[in-house]
Amino acid sequence: MTQSNLAPRDEVRGAAPGTVPAQLGPLDSAGKPRYSLSPLLGTLPLANLALYLVWMGVGSFLIPMQVTAIKGHPDPDALKNAVAVGAALAAIGNPIFGQISDRTRSRFGRRVPWIVICSLLGAGALMWQANAKSIGTLAITWGCVQFILNGFQAALTAVMPDRVPPAKYGIFSGLVGLGIPLGIVVSAYTIGGIDLHKLGIDKVVGGFDGKFQGENGYYLIAGILVACVLVFCLVTPDKPSVDMPVERFDFGRFLANFWLNPRKHPDFAWAFLSRFGVVAGYFVVLTYNMYILMEYVKIKPQDTPAIMGFLMVINAIATVIASIVVGKLVDRFGVIKPFVLGSGVLAGLSLFIPMIWASVNGMTAFNVVNGFAFGMYMAVDMALITKVLPRGEDAGKDMGLINIANAAPQIAAPFIASSIVETWGYHALFPMAAVISLVGSVLVVFVKTVR
Repeated sequence: MTQSNLAPRDEVRGAAPGTVPAQLGPLDSAGKPRYSLSPLLGTLPLANLALYLVWMGVGSFLIPMQVTAIKGHPDPDALKNAVAVGAALAAIGNPIFGQISDRTRSRFGRRVPWIVICSLLGAGALMWQANAKSIGTLAITWGCVQFILNGFQAALTAVMPDRVPPAKYGIFSGLVGLGIPLGIVVSAYTIGGIDLHKLGIDKVVGGFDGKFQGENGYYLIAGILVACVLVFCLVTPDKPSVDMPVERFDFGRFLANFWLNPRKHPDFAWAFLSRFGVVAGYFVVLTYNMYILMEYVKIKPQDTPAIMGFLMVINAIATVIASIVVGKLVDRFGVIKPFVLGSGVLAGLSLFIPMIWASVNGMTAFNVVNGFAFGMYMAVDMALITKVLPRGEDAGKDMGLINIANAAPQIAAPFIASSIVETWGYHALFPMAAVISLVGSVLVVFVKTVR
């Protein structure tokens, strides 16, 4: 940080530029405050599990079920309207909360206050959404949940660049990525149940007789969210930030900070576009996953939740295996781009499987291959993004901007998918998603500062 980036000296609270605030303690070799990494190995995946339990449990299970209950039948157009508002507010919320957390000065640190506040407010919004009786109310409540919990996500994703040394980016990126498959497994087990017939076992585990397929599902997820956040904040607290220098607030600069010049930061721009493509390809299919099983594979509606639960668990297991293996390989060999490219190619190929094999067996094969590809990507995605951040002190804001590449595809995906289904049918979703994913992964080649 240079003097020109700061307000005049008498308007900066705490340490002068270039000094280490006493409360932050000594720095590591990468210039970051020293934290105990061992507890973070457990608490960071747990916090991400709570977040993705919301995104997967609510987004993949509860909302499609709620839309079907409200409309009386599977309605892709109504589902599109229910989820698009939330994704739009997510795109706004992430960078706003990220920049606010960068500026937060408290004895609890910069990130923890917003992780706690947003999780509590998000849990309240989930309980409101549980009682939505119309598509309009569902859209509004899901929008509130997305906006608030993207504040949680913005602060949580900044934990890695704040606390983790670059030599450990691979393993921690893999651990962060575990939040998605773990969220899938927990939501599949509790909400849909897991049909084990494909494994030769005549049994459905979990599901609890549909107890959590309505309002109770929202209440359960809200409770788990708060519990996981409390564990994260108590076991791995942030360091006080009261003595960190802070720039004088300027609203014009605040708004300007939401733009990063791609000419000045080309690697950040290419990483953004790459993530946008990969995530868009993923959500074009994921948004209509339940309806694909009912309308394309022709599974009976009453059997769909348990079969979907089985497929999601298969996908999650493959994701976990790939994430752990590739995370270790990244740290060992110090290369990232080949794994991003490889994951995109594999994901693209996997999407052709259900197009030519429209059955539960075909969907099983698809989820194995696609899960492994997604695990490869999640193992290196955070490592790639963290390495191209323009300024460490703006990590929250910049991670918020990069997370628009998660939210914006969710805005576009329902409209893209709905148009494709109405024009050509469900089978056309898969080649379209394959092309989008492949293009996204290829763009990582243009990132120059990362191997």
